[in-house]
Amino acid sequence: MTPERSAPEPVTAVTDTAGAWLTKGLKDVEDGLAIAVDRGGALSEDAISILKAGGKRMRPMLVLLCAGPDGGAAAVRAGISVELVHMASLVHDDVLDRAPLRRGEPTVFASAGPGRATAVGDQLFATAFRVLVDGGDQAAITEISRTAVDLARGELMQRRGAFNLKLSEGEYFERSGLKTGRLFEAACVLGRSTVNPGQSDVISQFGHRIGLAFQMLDDVLDISGPVERTGKARGTDLLDGTVTLPFIAAAESDSGLLEVDLHALDEGSADEVCDRIAGTGALDQVRARAVGMIEEAKAGLGPAGLDDEQRQLLELIADGVVLRYS
Repeated sequence: MTPERSAPEPVTAVTDTAGAWLTKGLKDVEDGLAIAVDRGGALSEDAISILKAGGKRMRPMLVLLCAGPDGGAAAVRAGISVELVHMASLVHDDVLDRAPLRRGEPTVFASAGPGRATAVGDQLFATAFRVLVDGGDQAAITEISRTAVDLARGELMQRRGAFNLKLSEGEYFERSGLKTGRLFEAACVLGRSTVNPGQSDVISQFGHRIGLAFQMLDDVLDISGPVERTGKARGTDLLDGTVTLPFIAAAESDSGLLEVDLHALDEGSADEVCDRIAGTGALDQVRARAVGMIEEAKAGLGPAGLDDEQRQLLELIADGVVLRYS
């Protein structure tokens, strides 16, 4: 049975504009996700709870939009697989970060421990491949495999750079490109390749750019809060030792931030550091850069070979990334 949930922005803005084909495709993805996570044996209960917690489903939507009305079952399978990989990566991130909350609810790590949470994440990754294998989608399997490797590389890069207050912008964008931009990119490539194999360079750039903008704005939200909106403590990245672009930008104005002992932070002192970062104007700077990246992504859609409806809907979902964080 499909879990009941209300569609969040920017999903509703796009579905309200699109034809019935998109609504049907998203329902098929949701139904497929429910079936897929219910085949995980002893771990199904945890996987189902993660699915029921909801999410924006932006990555499956990107698959469907880039495929268009003719994407068919292959696009639906790709959308299911991309979302399962996304879910798996979140569960593994929660283990590494020892995160107590995700979307305002206890994580599998918090409720069942690191061993079970790791197993649930592994199960979700395996299920993502199973969906594609069952459909015989060889090209999609290759793309998802490469993406999974890049996600792991990004996580390793984040671990190596933990508590490094002198992290450079270049290192930040490389890490964000691997951890976030890459899965957005894969969603676009998978969708486009179902109807037009071999012509995905432009659409991959679009996905990568909005993925980076998504990460930048998420990092702003981690500093600005509040917990009622983010579902986690303000400054969670700082508490985990993860240096993000708002900190890097703020340190250019307030060099004293480079003396902060991230190891010694608790929620109270992290909140104080967040106020200090916000006081430099860094949050507005990062927001402006993210908006600029969204505009670049939209401008680059011209030679992608999309029809007018697809282009309009992709521009809407790109704008929705900004809208969610405004």
